[in-house]
Amino acid sequence: MARPRNPLGKAKVEGRDKMNAGRFKNRKEPSVDEGIGAPPTWMNANQRKVWALFCRELPWLNGSHRALLEIAVTLRTRLVSGDEVGVQALGLLKQCLGAMGATPADATKVTVPNEEDDEEDGLD
Repeated sequence: MARPRNPLGKAKVEGRDKMNAGRFKNRKEPSVDEGIGAPPTWMNANQRKVWALFCRELPWLNGSHRALLEIAVTLRTRLVSGDEVGVQALGLLKQCLGAMGATPADATKVTVPNEEDDEEDGLD
């Protein structure tokens, strides 16, 4: 099975769009100006806090991730609240995180280019 493609937003955060410019040259991503947007109105206060936490942790999320994020927020809120969470729910959370590029393995691959490094290399 082929490896899943990284979203363009994630590639930009990692700097991969510059390292492998040809790979991302003609990439078409969903156009969402406001990013992931505000949490749905049906979410309670704790879920809204978890939504904001995910948005800070995963800045590449966009409108196409909303359904996955809603599931992940619901499950993570249960964890944070100390509610009983079964193995199946944890598996679903892990699956959602993987689909959004937020697994621990993906997190080790995310590197944000440092502006100071660009100046030293003469890449203004």
